[in-house]
Amino acid sequence: MNDFITRTLRPTFWKVVAVIIIALGIYTIYLRFTGGLAAVTNLSDHFPWGLWIGFDVLCGVGMAAGGFTLCAIVYIFNIKKYKPIIRPTILTAFLGYLLVIFALLVDLGRPWAIWHAIIMWNPHSVMFEVAWCVMLYTTVLFLEFSPVIIERFKSKKLLSFIKGITIPLVVIGILLSTLHQSSLGALYLIVPTKMHPLWYSTNLPWFFYLSAIAVGCAMIIFESYLSAKAFKKNLEFHLVSDIGRWIVVILSTYFTWRFVDLALNNKLTLLFFNSIETYLFWLEIIIGIVIPIAFLSQSRIRLNRVGLFVSACFVIGGFLLNRLNVSVTSLQASSGVSYLPSVYEIIITLFIVTIGVILFNLAVQYLPVYEKTKEGIPIEFEIITDENLKVESVK
Repeated sequence: MNDFITRTLRPTFWKVVAVIIIALGIYTIYLRFTGGLAAVTNLSDHFPWGLWIGFDVLCGVGMAAGGFTLCAIVYIFNIKKYKPIIRPTILTAFLGYLLVIFALLVDLGRPWAIWHAIIMWNPHSVMFEVAWCVMLYTTVLFLEFSPVIIERFKSKKLLSFIKGITIPLVVIGILLSTLHQSSLGALYLIVPTKMHPLWYSTNLPWFFYLSAIAVGCAMIIFESYLSAKAFKKNLEFHLVSDIGRWIVVILSTYFTWRFVDLALNNKLTLLFFNSIETYLFWLEIIIGIVIPIAFLSQSRIRLNRVGLFVSACFVIGGFLLNRLNVSVTSLQASSGVSYLPSVYEIIITLFIVTIGVILFNLAVQYLPVYEKTKEGIPIEFEIITDENLKVESVK
């Protein structure tokens, strides 16, 4: 305990930054719940959904998609070589969903009524389906991650029970994720005349689903790289490098489908209009699709640790742009108002991200998030050196 307190209180630059963000976040939450949404946001009746929905919810849910993607690969398709990276991936997904729920509590006009969806059913509402899927899938993620906690407390019977229901949990998790990842896109199908035509499509649920799988894979790479830097707990590099190849296939499919959809709906001419929407559309496509495909198609970049990480950052950046374009850019012109997030909205977003990083850090330090070999020795880590791209094993 004394060692924990000493390490926690030891000041570093990032700890100071985190403390400042957390203090500002708590103050902003206080203002939000005492003064209402108007006290801390630039939202209005004309533009009721802003950064907190576009980033904290739409982006947060999508970036947690690595959990169900990797579970399907390991447990359903039985590709066991990826098992060493499944625990940190599930942890990332679980924390992501918890923080999305927290963001919703901050954003909802009457957050104390969030429980209504549990007993006041409206099966015709997409948001009802999303609410139930998010609640259930968060529970599934907790159960999938629970062996890590149970191992810490050495309860063999409970651990055996949880492992025995792993496959049903994974199947349920995949089903729930498929439903609500696509349903988040379906939310916007009700406003065809208000969305800019570059983003509105009847295929929007499928676009949301495909892009979520792509960014989920990118988040696996992103988290693995940062874990190596921060916790000295690197993973086999060839695993995350393989994921880079999947991203090329997924993004290529997504890119082709989106442009075919534009062509079939006679929207290609919109790509050459002189408007902010056109520029932001092309920025999203170039950053999130063209550059990552160009990078990850080259083995010298994909097999380079930094190159793979940078490529994953482009995928994540393009995904963030897409969700913000759908939720903000595409609706702004028809709303008749100009929306920019307030400083308080940005602070809450930074607050949520910071809390997620802290919780991940604590979990890695005090729980067996990274599996060990049968001999009890941590999994050997593989590094691709930048000089000769040869694989070296490092304990």
